[in-house]
Amino acid sequence: MKTTYVLASIAVMLASPVLAQSAAEKTGVNSVMGVAPKTEDFVTEAAASDMFEIESSKLAVERSRDPATKTFAQQMISDHTRTSEELKALVSGGKVKATIPTAMSSSQQSMLEALTKLQGDDFTKQYHSDQEDAHEDAVDLFKRYGDEGDNAELKTWAAKTRPALEHHLQMATDINK
Repeated sequence: MKTTYVLASIAVMLASPVLAQSAAEKTGVNSVMGVAPKTEDFVTEAAASDMFEIESSKLAVERSRDPATKTFAQQMISDHTRTSEELKALVSGGKVKATIPTAMSSSQQSMLEALTKLQGDDFTKQYHSDQEDAHEDAVDLFKRYGDEGDNAELKTWAAKTRPALEHHLQMATDINK
């Protein structure tokens, strides 16, 4: 019984699109070198990023006492829900050969779990910091794919979406001061 459980767990982990990322993208080598991610990596990272943005922002709407943070969080929920739907439409419409992950990365999940343990000002400070970090990563990802991605439809979408992410990053930076 125990062996079956372990084997099943390993199979699920290996099948996870988040774990299927190329080593160069997963380790950050592509980002440092400014290399565009593979299409599957881009889809995985973009979708997981949206999941983190949405879930952490839902927590912020519930837990933060700061009206500016609540307003920012509500916009993140709205905007990242929209980009998630657009990405899913590109994949389900057959224009992009990739799989949408069903879970965020383990590091994003850890960040979310850490947020759930915080309240009040501690929560708000960590949420602000996480948002700034997440949007720095997203802007970098979308820039690299929008500049040199290998799927024309997805490349156009990434380039079109990047200015909104840059605006989110500026908002996150401002609110994090």
